[in-house]
Amino acid sequence: MIGEQFPTVLAAARTGAEWAWTELYRNFAPAVLGYLRAQKAPEPEDLTAEVFFHVVKSLGQFNGGESQFRSWIFVIAHRKVIDDSRSRKRRPVEPAPYETLEAQAAGGNVEDEALEQLSEVYFRRLMVDLTPEQRDVLLLRILGGLTAPEIGEAMGRRTGAIEALQRRALAKLRKAGGRAPV
Repeated sequence: MIGEQFPTVLAAARTGAEWAWTELYRNFAPAVLGYLRAQKAPEPEDLTAEVFFHVVKSLGQFNGGESQFRSWIFVIAHRKVIDDSRSRKRRPVEPAPYETLEAQAAGGNVEDEALEQLSEVYFRRLMVDLTPEQRDVLLLRILGGLTAPEIGEAMGRRTGAIEALQRRALAKLRKAGGRAPV
C-alpha cells in the first residue's frame, strides 16, 4: 500500500507524472496479475495491461482514497475477465505451436518453479469444487482485498448474497482441504 502519500501520488498521476504511474503500477499490478491468473485468464499479463490502460483513460472519473482506488481497479479487472471470456467464446483462438513450446521452455531456478507449480496445482484443485461465483468472491476478497459491499458492487449482487457465497466457499474449502488451514 502507498499509505499517506496516496493523494499526492494520485494527483501527480492525473498530471501525467511518470513516477506516479510507476508507483501506482508497482503497488497494484502484482495483485491484479495474481487475481487474473487465479481466474485462469489465458493471457493474464495482457489483461493486466488492459486494466491499467483503462485506469489511465478513466482516472479523471475516479474519486476516493486508496482503498476505493484498489476496489475500483479490481472491479475493472473483474469486468475485463468477463469480457475476455465472452470474447474468447465467440472467437476461439488456438495457440501457435511455437507459443506452446516457448511456454514449456525451461526458466530459472528449477526448485522455485516446482514449488510454484505444486502450490498452483493445489490451489486449483481446491478451487475446482467451487461455483464460479464462489471463486470470484474469494479471489476478489483474498487477492483483491475488497470488502463484501465492494464485491457486491463489482458482481451486481447484494452484500448479504456475497457474504453467503463467501461462507459456503470457505466451508467447501475446509472440507476439501482436510486439515490444511484455509
